[in-house]
Amino acid sequence: MIQYQVQHGDTIAKVTRQLNTGWEALRRRNPHAVGRSLKTGHWFLKEGATIRVEEPFQSVLQRVTRSAYPKTEMAASGPTEHTLEYTLQPGDTLWDLAVNRFHVNVADIMQDNHIVNPRTLRAGQRIRIRVPAGRAPQEVVASWYGEKYHGRPMANGEAYDMYASTIAHKDLPLGTRVELKNPATGQTATAVVTDRGPYVPGRDVDLSYGLAQKLSLVKKGVGRLFMRVL
Repeated sequence: MIQYQVQHGDTIAKVTRQLNTGWEALRRRNPHAVGRSLKTGHWFLKEGATIRVEEPFQSVLQRVTRSAYPKTEMAASGPTEHTLEYTLQPGDTLWDLAVNRFHVNVADIMQDNHIVNPRTLRAGQRIRIRVPAGRAPQEVVASWYGEKYHGRPMANGEAYDMYASTIAHKDLPLGTRVELKNPATGQTATAVVTDRGPYVPGRDVDLSYGLAQKLSLVKKGVGRLFMRVL
């Protein structure tokens, strides 16, 4: 088990990234260490509180991803972050984008986009978000969609091509390039996020039919892959 004492100025994004855990898991296991503002409804970590995270999950994840991608570690002199452009959707808040989607600091998003009052943001507005470069691969549950949707408009406005190397993802910015690997076969492929989904509980990514062929998932239908944001 890993223990960490919350320091002054710690953000949820910083601590969850440092402990390699998710916000929901951290909150459920450490209810004594979190609070919620009655005024804004935002969650925060209590300074001085001790957070406990199960170490086996972290160790297993690191071991599995390193074996799947033995050469993905960046050189010390390489870039540490890059900037994504994101179009705000109805209902988006800076807190949700920072903590739940991109795991970055809210203050950084505000500073980079000269945002003084988050309430002035509107759907359709484009903002810049700095994220760590060379993100470690994560395990995802993937399915695929094909002929039924061929030619229909995707979330990016273009017609779906079932033979193109594209994926649907719930919240990665449209246009994001990813690398996918089937650990069972060793097959890899690159793809672009062009659509939203999947909307079936327990699934993280919907592959195009062509991509599912490259990764040997057509017959199986659903399988586990490793995905890395490029």
